[in-house]
Amino acid sequence: MRIPKFHALQWAAAVLLAVALWQFGHAGYIHAKAVLAQSLIHNAWIRTQATGEPVKPWPWADTWPVARLQVPRLGVELYVLAGASGRTLAFGPGHLYGTAAPGETGNSVIAAHRDTHFAFLRDLRAGDEVIVETLTGRVTRYAVSGARIVDEYDRDVLEQDAVAARLTLVTCWPFDAVVPNGPLRYVVSAQVRAG
Repeated sequence: MRIPKFHALQWAAAVLLAVALWQFGHAGYIHAKAVLAQSLIHNAWIRTQATGEPVKPWPWADTWPVARLQVPRLGVELYVLAGASGRTLAFGPGHLYGTAAPGETGNSVIAAHRDTHFAFLRDLRAGDEVIVETLTGRVTRYAVSGARIVDEYDRDVLEQDAVAARLTLVTCWPFDAVVPNGPLRYVVSAQVRAG
């Protein structure tokens, strides 16, 4: 049996529409998961502060909240998780093990995905305030000093400072890339705000 040309075009259009809907649904799922996770992480943050013990945001989590990050000018409030594995970054920003704890002397490096939690990095300007609160309630205020694009293997981003507290925020670049995991990173540097 031969399919008329008109029906074949309708069938092809239906397949293309289904693929497009699936792609939009997948993108929506990623964003919904990111928003829901931050709510669960917020609850774990409150319980962790109350007990002084790390509380996982969900029973099977292999991470817990370690800091709250705020950018007042942009209305950003995010909870930072311990570690920066791909599994952790699916749910929120992650603090890279081996770098200074947020608010401590040294370089604290936090990474997140460019299309969810760290999409706001493109809107940061020099001088913007970034506030980091630790589980103990200690608040450190940073001022954005600049941004740069580096190769994913550039280890200068992780360089530690024995004198001052610095904050480094890292995400993939370019922001509007279609293909994930490109070779470039967008790096925002911030210094402790004086006074």
